[in-house]
Amino acid sequence: MIVFDLSCADGHRFEGWFGSSADFEDQCARGLLTCPACGSAAVSKAPMAPAVPAKGNARPAPVVDGPTQQLANVPLPPKVQQAIAALAKAQAEALKNSTWVGDKFADETRKMHYGERDETPIHGQASLAEAKALIDEGVPVAPLPFPVAPPEKLN
Repeated sequence: MIVFDLSCADGHRFEGWFGSSADFEDQCARGLLTCPACGSAAVSKAPMAPAVPAKGNARPAPVVDGPTQQLANVPLPPKVQQAIAALAKAQAEALKNSTWVGDKFADETRKMHYGERDETPIHGQASLAEAKALIDEGVPVAPLPFPVAPPEKLN
């Protein structure tokens, strides 16, 4: 694995782990990389210091509680919070008229696509391989932005 410091067009810095430099280039070219802070797909490698291993007889560096410790607790900007809330509300509204089909999602979606079943809104679970196969067949599917708990698992 290789870790790269990345940055988006808005200047947010974050790190990404990849199998190789070619994996980074491939994922970047396919638009799979987005900034975790703002969602921008304009992501590139940021300048970074090389990882130099410490000497075996070196004294460990002291842990410093400073600005980097506080960054993890910084709330999202209000506009981002509003966008997330609006997206969650839209998903909840869409799911009100949708039926949970669980792990039969790929089969049920295929049946609708090929006219073997009436078309109705459904949601459920599919593996990455199943989702790719559906897309390759031309079946219109999309992932939900937020995870959905199966009805039998709700309290």
